[in-house]
Amino acid sequence: MRHLIRRICFYLVALWASITLNFIVPRLAPGNPAESLLLRFERKGPVSPETLKALQASFGINTSDPLWLQYFQYLNNLLHGNLGISFTAYPTPVTTVISQGIVWTLILGAVSVVISFVLGCLIGIVMAWKRGSLLDTILSPAMTFLSAIPYFWLALIIVYIFGFSLGWFPFSDGYDITLDVGWNGDFILSAIYHAILPAVTIVLSSVAGWMLVMRNSMIMTLSEDYVLMANAKGLHSLRVMFAYAARNAILPNVAGFALSLGFIVGGQLVTEIVFSYPGIGYSLLQAVQGQDYTLLQGIFLIIALAVLGANFLADLLYTALDPRVRQGRSA
Repeated sequence: MRHLIRRICFYLVALWASITLNFIVPRLAPGNPAESLLLRFERKGPVSPETLKALQASFGINTSDPLWLQYFQYLNNLLHGNLGISFTAYPTPVTTVISQGIVWTLILGAVSVVISFVLGCLIGIVMAWKRGSLLDTILSPAMTFLSAIPYFWLALIIVYIFGFSLGWFPFSDGYDITLDVGWNGDFILSAIYHAILPAVTIVLSSVAGWMLVMRNSMIMTLSEDYVLMANAKGLHSLRVMFAYAARNAILPNVAGFALSLGFIVGGQLVTEIVFSYPGIGYSLLQAVQGQDYTLLQGIFLIIALAVLGANFLADLLYTALDPRVRQGRSA
């Protein structure tokens, strides 16, 4: 219980630090979103200074107030669930913009992470069980090479080959824009079809890491006494491989899987930008281009919450799965 309280206090401090940085960093960037929006209105006619002040107040960037007062106003708005109004989607609230994009991000990321985790673990188990074979000799360096490729380069290569050159898959938008958005068969099939290339990119860029960790952990586990005893009993090889060796070797990947769930929101930003996928990453690009402070802060806050939550979950999960860690921390 004492360990749990310490970890909760640590993550609360980390959350406060993230919120503070989330407030400061966008304000270090040059420019003013209210002035940019004001230029749009000035094309239709002159705008008074009072209008500019009203726009600044609506975006929560009233430069006439001291920075510390703006900070406490920002904290008060967060406590009330008010993330402000998006400049790029004016007058839509930031919560609405994020809620529209995060659904696409979570579905794409969750499916891709689960596929890459299961596939990587299975390949790692087989490679470790048949270490030194032709399969292990070919796949190990191939996966190492694949893991060294930056995932945004991999995304560009996939777009060029399968989207632009061959034309097999669409490489922009999350669905056919001629269809009506809704839970109908045509829309769902279109969304799946448009998500194939982004999902393949995420899977290929992450499966190598799961595989290599699982292979190395599995090789160490295969030399343990209980695995040798299971082989000496004459148990079926599949039972020894999965029930004895893989069950214990998968522990590092389980903790990593919990962390990867938190990085779903922030870990595929560039992939969404490359494919113009309507997720959080594409919204972030629009916010940066439009100097949208409020939307930037909202997206960064969601990413920080997801990462901190995943780290906390991984900490609890690792402690629950490994008694040695639990006993060491309580000692």
